[in-house]
Amino acid sequence: MTTVVGAMVVHLLLKAAGFSPTKIDALPAILLMSFIGLLIWPFDIFYRPTRYCFLRVIRNIVCSPFYKIPLLRHLETTSCNLLGRVFKTHHPEACHSGRLYMEITYIISFLPYYWRAMQCARRWFDDNDVNHLANMGKYVSAMVAAGARVTYSRQSDNLWFAIVIITSVVATTYQLYWDFIKDWGFLNPKSRNPWLRDDLVLKKKSIYYMSIALNIVLRVTWVETIMHFKVGHVQSRMLEFLLAALEVIRRGHWNFYRLENEHLNNVGHYRAVKTVPLPFRETDSDY
Repeated sequence: MTTVVGAMVVHLLLKAAGFSPTKIDALPAILLMSFIGLLIWPFDIFYRPTRYCFLRVIRNIVCSPFYKIPLLRHLETTSCNLLGRVFKTHHPEACHSGRLYMEITYIISFLPYYWRAMQCARRWFDDNDVNHLANMGKYVSAMVAAGARVTYSRQSDNLWFAIVIITSVVATTYQLYWDFIKDWGFLNPKSRNPWLRDDLVLKKKSIYYMSIALNIVLRVTWVETIMHFKVGHVQSRMLEFLLAALEVIRRGHWNFYRLENEHLNNVGHYRAVKTVPLPFRETDSDY
């Protein structure tokens, strides 16, 4: 992340200094190709087993649902620059409008949701659990909402605005329900911890309530995509970067409580223990 943020700052400084756009736009491409080269580096350095494990996981995701279950937005410009050959002719506007951009945007918007939906379908096929079909419905609703927002960004009228609001609200409600009830195990009115769950890891309950509120706020950041703020090109890119960073924070935040709930469920079903017993007896001591 330090390298990515540093490259972004250097890119903005070079652009403000008046350097040639062709030279400036080569910077993110060099960064991307360097990371890809490091990822597929064949020699046993830089954690090759981990890198190759990551590649296998990506293969399983892309080829869903043909592999068992063992993640990409804002890739439109990258794909356009690498596949549309705009570096050769350098027409930056080609990667922000037009048919090519529209098609790439649709594909990138749908792929992550499609992969997750197919993974849920595969898990339903393997486990015969209807909950996986319900989870797949969450990603299908997100696909519909993403498609509506992409279309509205290119065809702004009242009809598509209403469609975006309806599909996005339905998808967000579905996602929040799944976050709080299915993934986190919260909103249980009969719990001894009001509207949470019976077993909690953190001692302060207020942290859980604040996390619920934060998750709601981070789930509705899609509102920015339909507001059409009047900002400059650089400010617009910075805003996109900020929203992408918030999504990373939301996913990490979600993972913490998802893992906590899963661990406590494993404990409840005698598949794990809360603590690992020490090989010696603990005694109070002053030294």
